Amino acid sequence: MRRLVGELSRLPGIGSKTAARLAHHLLKVSAQDARALAEAILAVKEKLFPCSNCGSITDCDPCKYCSDPERDHSKLCVVEEPFNIEPLERTGEFHGLYHVLMGALSPQRGIGPAQLQIDSLMSRLDRVEEVVIATNPNVDGEATALYLARLLKPKGIKVTRLALGMPVGGDIEYTDEVTLARSLAGRQIV
Repeated sequence: MRRLVGELSRLPGIGSKTAARLAHHLLKVSAQDARALAEAILAVKEKLFPCSNCGSITDCDPCKYCSDPERDHSKLCVVEEPFNIEPLERTGEFHGLYHVLMGALSPQRGIGPAQLQIDSLMSRLDRVEEVVIATNPNVDGEATALYLARLLKPKGIKVTRLALGMPVGGDIEYTDEVTLARSLAGRQIV
């Protein structure tokens, strides 16, 4: 049981208490359900890999985004992690290609440009007219966005950033100052 709790607690966002709850839950499920979970984990490790072009997780190379002739090859959306692509796809608003950095700049954690997929991004810019920077709105994501903008602008490529601001259904009263400032700066004509 200690070994299982230890392995589960190594997962991101899972502390020791949550790992213990998950381990106890796994004791209650049938052997068939436990085996199905184990097989699903093994299948992911054996059958999925990063796309050689963009870095998204796929079971074929190139991935479904890079091999789709209907996608706009003049637009490239840069994300931090492969799992950032699916929420953007669900909007139905972006029809270009993607590039996964595999992280964000973080000097305090020893992550510089050499640790990210920035060189491969720069090698993909031949027909690109616009790069949409979709990094997370935190210190590391902002630093990464600024760094990329400085690299890309001299190449004559239009560089845009996802708009940031108040969420739909949010209350001004409970919104932090930084988010409100971004909302005001990014306001649009109605």
